[in-house]
Amino acid sequence: MQMGLLKSGDGPGFDAFVQMFQDKIQALFGDDRPDCVIVCIPEAVGDLRVENPGLSSTEREALRRLQAEEEGDQLNLFAPTPEELKAAEDLRMQADELLFRTFYRALKARVMDHPNPIPLQVIRRDTVERADDKGQSHATRAWHLGVSLLYKSGRTPWQPADLPANTCFIGISFHYLKRRSGGLVYASLAQAVSTEFEPFALSGASIDQDQRRDRRPYLNEDQAKGLLADILREYEARAGVSPDRIVFHKTSAYEPEEIAGFQQAAAGRVASCELIWLRPTSFRLVRKGQQEPWRGTLCTVGDENYLFTMGFMRWWREYPGPHIPAPVEIGSALPTDLRERAREILALTKMNWNSSEGVSRYPVTLSFARKVGEIMAELPEGKSPNPSYRFYM
Repeated sequence: MQMGLLKSGDGPGFDAFVQMFQDKIQALFGDDRPDCVIVCIPEAVGDLRVENPGLSSTEREALRRLQAEEEGDQLNLFAPTPEELKAAEDLRMQADELLFRTFYRALKARVMDHPNPIPLQVIRRDTVERADDKGQSHATRAWHLGVSLLYKSGRTPWQPADLPANTCFIGISFHYLKRRSGGLVYASLAQAVSTEFEPFALSGASIDQDQRRDRRPYLNEDQAKGLLADILREYEARAGVSPDRIVFHKTSAYEPEEIAGFQQAAAGRVASCELIWLRPTSFRLVRKGQQEPWRGTLCTVGDENYLFTMGFMRWWREYPGPHIPAPVEIGSALPTDLRERAREILALTKMNWNSSEGVSRYPVTLSFARKVGEIMAELPEGKSPNPSYRFYM
């Protein structure tokens, strides 16, 4: 099929084009199967997207209003740097994910839906054969690709050595979906991480548009209780025992319904349940001298706590960024030792196997949220996403 035949509203042609790739890839899913399939595509295919034909004009307009809200919230940051804008974009819910369908997301979702799928590594030719010296070096890109292929092939590149055993760290996020019966809803998502097994993702309840406070969706008591119950069942199936501790991460404050639901589900099954939130901030700290604030600095101003997950790194003897590092504000819905929670967050920022830098601004419980949510937008109603992170990188 020629690319020129595809237009912005050509849903059937788009699906047929994705199916052509899907058929070739799934032909490899036999007895002598690879650990990972590399798909190299030209830039035109990588940029290919079409308007979502399943949306009504009313739903499309509602999504555009939500998109304007997101962009307004993003610009509320004080003098945001490009890095901060990118970090905020990675965490926000992205109405754009439903307004348009992209080839990359559609292919990932199609292949993942196979009964015995294999992870994909999609590579644009420009990523490997960059014609200029802009962006990452060849060595950095080779390292990035090597780590990604190692993980997608079933290996674990590295694990933090200082995370407590038998603890389940969970990130809660929300994304846009459309149910077949009509009407836009939010889809909740939980990402669970432990030192005992590979991280996994679970979809939660679909939440009506009007279930929001301060323009943010939240879980009601039953939804929070049900989500944690599902996580505990999955954890026990993988580890053989219940976790000793549950630590939640969220990018907004916990509502009373969420606190009550999580505590009810944890009662009698988990000894400790921590509810930690992290969010971007306009706070800045400048050190005397030439060095930026060190990564790992925890600064307390009154009742507010700021954690520098990015900053000057002693083992590199530099700060790998062009601007003043910005911290994240952290807090807790329940009494806790925030210094210990900050140590755990720092350890979890080292688990991004999709980055050659080895550290991220946000912990892995939250940093993959948007990638999983993008693929969820392509899945049929009622279809659960594959729990393994290998399929989303």
